[in-house]
Amino acid sequence: MRAKRCVRTWLELLSGITVAALAIPPGPAVATGPAGPAIRAASAPVPVTPATPTSSARTNGPAPPVPGEPPGAGARVPAVARLWPVGTRPSVLRAWQPPATPYGRGHRGVDLAAAHGDQVRSVAPGRVSFAGRVAGRGTVAVELAGTGDPPLRTTFTPVRATVKKGDQVAAGEVLGTLEPDGSHCPTSCLHWGLLRDRTYLDPLSLLPAWLLHHAPSRLLPVPTADGQP
Repeated sequence: MRAKRCVRTWLELLSGITVAALAIPPGPAVATGPAGPAIRAASAPVPVTPATPTSSARTNGPAPPVPGEPPGAGARVPAVARLWPVGTRPSVLRAWQPPATPYGRGHRGVDLAAAHGDQVRSVAPGRVSFAGRVAGRGTVAVELAGTGDPPLRTTFTPVRATVKKGDQVAAGEVLGTLEPDGSHCPTSCLHWGLLRDRTYLDPLSLLPAWLLHHAPSRLLPVPTADGQP
C-alpha cells in the first residue's frame, strides 16, 4: 500500500508540472551565433496605422498664405513738400501704380503735365544725390532732409540738370529744365518718382492736403469806388 501511495504522489506531481508548463506562454526563441546568444522575435511586429487627423485639427490648422500688398503700398510718407515740382497745380497724366513684385509691371511714379523748357524744382530741402543721364535721359535725384534713415529720395526725368551731385538745395530751388522726350508720355510730361532705399512710393504722398487738393490761388479784380474793377 505504501508503495502505491508513493507512485500516486509522483504521478500527481508530474501532472501538476505539465499543466503549469502548458499555462506559461512561450517566450522568444533563443539562437546561438558566432557573436553569442541572440533573441529572435516569435512573431512579426504588428504594423502601426497612423492616426487620421480629426475634423477639428483639419479646421484649426494653419490658414493658407494670403497675398500681401504691393511693396510700398502701405508705407507712411511725411508730407514735407512745399510746392509741386512743376507749375502751380499740374495735371496728373498718369498716377502711381506700384508693381506687385520688385521687378513686376507698374508705374513707379507719377506723370505731371509740363512743357519743354519748364523749370523743375525741388519740392523740399535736401541734397542732390545724382545728376546725370540714365539710359540716355537726363535725371536728377534729391535726398530729402529729415526723412529718416535711409532718407526719402525724389527723382525727376527727363531733366537737363543745372545742379550737380552733392549740392544742397532748398524747397523751390531750380534743379534743371524739362527736356523733350517722346518715349514715356504721349505729350510732354515730367516723371516724378519717390523711393526709400529701393522701394518705390507714391510721390503725391509728399504733398500736404492743402497743396494736393486745393486749386491754385487766383487774383480777383478789386472794385473801385464807382463800382468799376
